[in-house]
Amino acid sequence: MNTTPSSRAASGSDAGLPTASWARRFLALALDWVASTLVVLAIIGPDRYYDPGSPAGFLTLGVYVLESSLLTWLNGGSFGKLATGLRVVPADGRFRAFNPLSLVLRQVMVALVVPPLVFRPDGRGLHDVLVGTATVKRSIFDAMLAKARGGR
Repeated sequence: MNTTPSSRAASGSDAGLPTASWARRFLALALDWVASTLVVLAIIGPDRYYDPGSPAGFLTLGVYVLESSLLTWLNGGSFGKLATGLRVVPADGRFRAFNPLSLVLRQVMVALVVPPLVFRPDGRGLHDVLVGTATVKRSIFDAMLAKARGGR
């Protein structure tokens, strides 16, 4: 296998992981946003949610950052990523637990919108590059998990 920097970049990440498609990532983000909106609606109610000057947008953003950080730390992906068969893994290919604070930073960067739109040829956005992550299909995640457990 060719391991030059250019071949690694073309294949997906520093470890040669094939990153997930942007369409699937966008679908995952949309599902996360809908779920976060529903949580806020359930907490503050529809009347207050739609009031002019309501903090509902900021609350939804906060729920999104909290939900996606926590679920990524515990399960390898946010609600939307889990539902669409995506996972967040270390970009170097070594399967290990994430630092929860780095995941919060990652999700705050996603919430800022621009970092995910600035991406490398390997398919990783600025938010992924900053914290050393890559978004992959579940099959890649499962293979990494099996290898870490000493399987296949």
